[in-house]
Amino acid sequence: MKHVVTLLLATGLLLGASTDALTVDFRIKGQWLMGFAGGEDNLVAKTHAGQGKRSPDGRDAFAASQRLQLQLDAAASENLSGTLFVEIGKTQFGGDARGGALGADSVNAMKLKDAYLDWAVPSTDLKFRMGIQYLALPNKAGGSAVFDADVAGIDASYKFNDNVSLTALWMRPFNDNYTAGTEWRDNANHANYLDNMDLFTLSLPMKFEGIDVNPWVMYGMRGKNTGKFAAYQENALGGGMPSYTFGPYPAINGYRNIGNTSKAYGNMFWVGLPFAVIAWDPLYIELDLNYGFVESMGRYDAIRNQGIKHSNTQREGWLVKALVEYKTDWGAPGIFGWYASGDDGNPGNGSKRMPTIVPYGNFTSFLGDGNMYWAPGYNMIDQITSYSGTWGIGARIKDVSFVEKLKHSLTVAWWGGTNSPAMVKYMRNAWDWNTGFMENYLTTNDGLLEVNFTHEYQMYENFKINLELAYVGNFMDNNTWNKAGAHNTSFERQDMWKAQLVFVYSF
Repeated sequence: MKHVVTLLLATGLLLGASTDALTVDFRIKGQWLMGFAGGEDNLVAKTHAGQGKRSPDGRDAFAASQRLQLQLDAAASENLSGTLFVEIGKTQFGGDARGGALGADSVNAMKLKDAYLDWAVPSTDLKFRMGIQYLALPNKAGGSAVFDADVAGIDASYKFNDNVSLTALWMRPFNDNYTAGTEWRDNANHANYLDNMDLFTLSLPMKFEGIDVNPWVMYGMRGKNTGKFAAYQENALGGGMPSYTFGPYPAINGYRNIGNTSKAYGNMFWVGLPFAVIAWDPLYIELDLNYGFVESMGRYDAIRNQGIKHSNTQREGWLVKALVEYKTDWGAPGIFGWYASGDDGNPGNGSKRMPTIVPYGNFTSFLGDGNMYWAPGYNMIDQITSYSGTWGIGARIKDVSFVEKLKHSLTVAWWGGTNSPAMVKYMRNAWDWNTGFMENYLTTNDGLLEVNFTHEYQMYENFKINLELAYVGNFMDNNTWNKAGAHNTSFERQDMWKAQLVFVYSF
């Protein structure tokens, strides 16, 4: 609460500092969320190993949380402004009972999300945004498959005319997080040395009659110590699930088994072609093509049947996504699908899944991030936010309304895998005691059937209530996954479900 009072006092001082000599327009907006959720978000009911049966499920079946986001804009003119965006929460009810607080007076709930400066070159159409900001790579049909997060960087855009623009980005997601000596093979390295990641992007948004296309290309470089710190594993990019698909897979015990490399930096490269066809309104078509490559930065040991196979950390793969939707007065029915390259069963030649940094797929809302404001309590969504190594097909109908101000949406999707079942034999740690199966990994023998049923009631102009019901049928292949692990481990699978109620006040 002290943080909130301090923020409000600071805002008042800023507002009071405005004078005729320097006129600045201050605007405040934000969003309050209250959420309640219950469900089962684990595909594994029990595992059987040398210790006997064990349940990987160690989390509560119900949670209640709240979150407050505040944005302060200070605009001197349409060519110059600054923005501060802070978040208080996500605070779980009863989550901080220290000092007799009994779940109130949370001490570490406030964080900076964005802080950036917008300015334009006088008498030109060249604009800049500098600082910590929300950035998503151009995408259509199912969200960004590569990057979608708050990140520090510089965004420069130039508008040639009403149809064509050019955008250039420099992003630095990671730097100075590596602690020397924490990795057993890197004791010779110094703290904060060669641990930065830099990303450079060019995109060309083009809008013509009936078509919207935005080709983009991104080059990246990462130091050999990038990823050898906890923040990388826990996702330092603004909240949400980390992208484990960026690293080699299956890398045993993370990066600790990766050997030394003579390279100071490794190359990364992505290219995308998202476009939408709106010429046949009300028929709407979206297509998105992606390719990615991450250079090898040392070899690692993949263990199979107690033996060791020297494996390559290179990643290379592709993805295609599509959506066809028809908008009517009573709703918007549509079909969607995607297909991504997968591992070929030989970790010695690297991974064939497209590398990602922070992907957020939004075709669905349980295994993806669609139709969601926020995951209250523990994270019950985003189990498979990356499409890498998977394929899928689905149908949905959006925004059906029988009562004024009340909308309904129904989505049904099948998730399959494109990875070779032979890769499972190299997964010494095929199960995580908290989350079950290794995140994002489906073989050609596996499948998941997801059903989402969501409802949105616009009670007032700036207040809505969102109810989401979701179910995932588990068709993971027992025979395939029973071959994983170094200790002859087997498992009992289970379905997943979720019920989530979120109250949203925007101002």
